[in-house]
Amino acid sequence: MGSLRSRVLGWVGRRYLARQSKKGFDLEKMSSFLPDSALLPLKRDGLDPVPEMAAQRSEAPIGKLDLPFGMNAWLVTGYDEAKAVLGKATGFSSDFGNLVGNAGVTADQNPGGLGFADPPVHTRLRKLLTPEFTMRRLSRLAPRIDEIVAGQLDAMAATDGPVDLWQAFALPIPSLTICELLGVSYEDREDFQRLSTARFDLFGGAGASLGAMSESLTYLLDIVKKQREEPGDGLLGMLIKEHGDEIDDRELAGLADGVLTGGLETTASMLALGALVLLRDEKAMDAVRGDDESVHRFVEELLRYLTVVQMAFPRFAKEDMEIGGVHIAEGDIVLVSLSTADRDPKLGADMETFDATRDPTSHLAFSYGIHRCIGAELARMELRTAYPALIRRFPNLRLAVPEEDLSFRQVSIVYGLDALPVLVD
Repeated sequence: MGSLRSRVLGWVGRRYLARQSKKGFDLEKMSSFLPDSALLPLKRDGLDPVPEMAAQRSEAPIGKLDLPFGMNAWLVTGYDEAKAVLGKATGFSSDFGNLVGNAGVTADQNPGGLGFADPPVHTRLRKLLTPEFTMRRLSRLAPRIDEIVAGQLDAMAATDGPVDLWQAFALPIPSLTICELLGVSYEDREDFQRLSTARFDLFGGAGASLGAMSESLTYLLDIVKKQREEPGDGLLGMLIKEHGDEIDDRELAGLADGVLTGGLETTASMLALGALVLLRDEKAMDAVRGDDESVHRFVEELLRYLTVVQMAFPRFAKEDMEIGGVHIAEGDIVLVSLSTADRDPKLGADMETFDATRDPTSHLAFSYGIHRCIGAELARMELRTAYPALIRRFPNLRLAVPEEDLSFRQVSIVYGLDALPVLVD
């Protein structure tokens, strides 16, 4: 077990250093072959998509996108059009095989999991995983999430001077929660909390991101093998106990990797950016001090407004079709800007602003259709627990630096901050 732990912690450290050095994407590498127009969906002005995205949504909710390697690509920015694409499971493919042969991507780099799978493989795997994400199963994590949040707040209170809310609060809460969910054994929390990812770099040459995926799967395969020998009470152990003969080790590792990467960076980014929204907005502060319904409204509006996963998994057209009056040919790649679609006026009035009292919308922060995030309810549990606890514990919470000095990721599918220095006294 010690050898496995060493490999896990070594992997965690390397991934963390990779994130620190890349800041989301390797911009130098991308700039050599991607036009500026292709990067616009991954850029923001503070918390807002760049203005060009709203202009494109208004002019052409489905418009051509310049991509290299001879790809005929479309960018979807309208809400109705986004739902039409994401909900058309039979007309589009997300299978990893569509990427093989482009930008040096090879078949053995397939990370597995749900995101890059089509039915019937996707259907079978999701059916196995879904029971583990029902509210009944997730409710067992609620006391542990309370403990995790309280522990991080205690550590923050014991710190003299400014605290980096990203490192001390936003990152460790989902990291430790996912460890509980998966049933992964570890002893050194401080090292494990450094776990992070830049997994969806589908545009940047693919090699670095897919190499990280392979490294992730290697260590998770070791954990799966240990769980086969002695299944625990976490997600991996439960899947082995209930469906061990229906799923092989690589599929299990792929599912675990998807849970780990899909629920870590995204929720961490939400927690940090949401804290910034709280510090900006007194109505938001009042909302999280209020009753459960007020907190629910705040969290749903925050999910819509921030939509930290800016782009959905790429879809490849399996047939000629027409969506929103636009002809999409078989083989075309379709990219959906979730962040721009969630600002569409069709969702309601004044969607470019944050309103903590807004009635919840049918936002796309967790995507839509068969690839809707399976961990959506777990993320909501963490957000609804963490924000009220933060404000109750530190009513005088404030930024330790001018807001204009904050560093946001410049180009990233999962948008976020690099750090969030605050004072808690």
